[in-house]
Amino acid sequence: MKRLTILLAMILAIIVGCALQGRIGEVDEGPLGLPPVVVPADNPQSPQKVALGKSLFEDRRFSADGKVACATCHDPDNAFDTEDRVSEGVNKLKGTRNAPTIINSAYYEAQFRDGRRPSLEEQAKDPFLNPVEHGLTSHEQILEVIRNHSSYRAQFRSVFGIEPQDLTIDHVAKAIACFERTVVSGNSPFDLYFYAGNTSTVTNAAIRGFEIFRTKGRCQECHPVGQKHATFTDSKFHNLGVGLKNIEPRLMQIADDFRRKKQEGKDIDKIVLTDKEISELGRFVVTLRTEDIGSFRTPSLRNVEVTSPYMHDGSIQTLEEVVEFLNKGGGSNPYLDHGIGPLNLTYPEQADLVAFLRTLTSPQFSQARFFKPRSW
Repeated sequence: MKRLTILLAMILAIIVGCALQGRIGEVDEGPLGLPPVVVPADNPQSPQKVALGKSLFEDRRFSADGKVACATCHDPDNAFDTEDRVSEGVNKLKGTRNAPTIINSAYYEAQFRDGRRPSLEEQAKDPFLNPVEHGLTSHEQILEVIRNHSSYRAQFRSVFGIEPQDLTIDHVAKAIACFERTVVSGNSPFDLYFYAGNTSTVTNAAIRGFEIFRTKGRCQECHPVGQKHATFTDSKFHNLGVGLKNIEPRLMQIADDFRRKKQEGKDIDKIVLTDKEISELGRFVVTLRTEDIGSFRTPSLRNVEVTSPYMHDGSIQTLEEVVEFLNKGGGSNPYLDHGIGPLNLTYPEQADLVAFLRTLTSPQFSQARFFKPRSW
């Protein structure tokens, strides 16, 4: 009887474990320095889905002029970023914000710089319909391209078990998100030093810079480093004093105008990327809380050396300038984070801090080169 009880308990444990994994799954252990990527239960990873998502990510036909793909602004051979302050979309139109790299975006708790979408799946749908990005008027235009493409039809049938007439934009978004969850990078010189104990991968200046990062520089307050891994972001939203200066006298009027538009049901995504003044409101466009004006998501510092320019508006060009800006206490506006203030770092200390930041570049992104999105 005792053996039977133990056996039943073991079976129950297995069943419960499977049930939990059905709700929240994980991919295999991530690269050195990063935790496993959490995968939604309704969008499990598979090599076939990743390959499909990559093709969709690179397809320029999903744009009004046939020239813009996801990969246009998130160039795989340029650290999934561009060197432009603000990226060009259809008909060379420009938005209001710097396109962030998608590297390690799987670790963010919310997507876009203002966190207006909760997942990669939801984020993937928006750029297609934005008038300054892909410029489509309906997701149906994407579905028609796929339905008329024999290879795509076969891939969606294999991956999702659906026929062309049953295809929705949710299937497209799931495939793209699946691909993006594979764009993770650790194994940097810092990881080899801090997590594997290899002191030959970093310089003495970088080691001094890491100490400054953790102490006098107060960087770790927003870019935490754990004992087992580090995403280098708290996934929160902070106002560093970037932007707002030119609109400060009219700030509350702009905020009230946006609040009214949102209450009227206007498309937030389109407004944010087409109205520069509203774009500067940051996290406020999601929460409508005055204290969130000018706050933007903390970016990961991984690969920061190769993802310039910096800040939500691409207004700072180099790491040295970023460190100098923060050393002075950021910019000035009424909603500056309480934790932002002068750091009083000496020039040698600033140089050491930059040396440390350069150790966060993963080897596969150490050399960027131009990438042309796929065209059929």
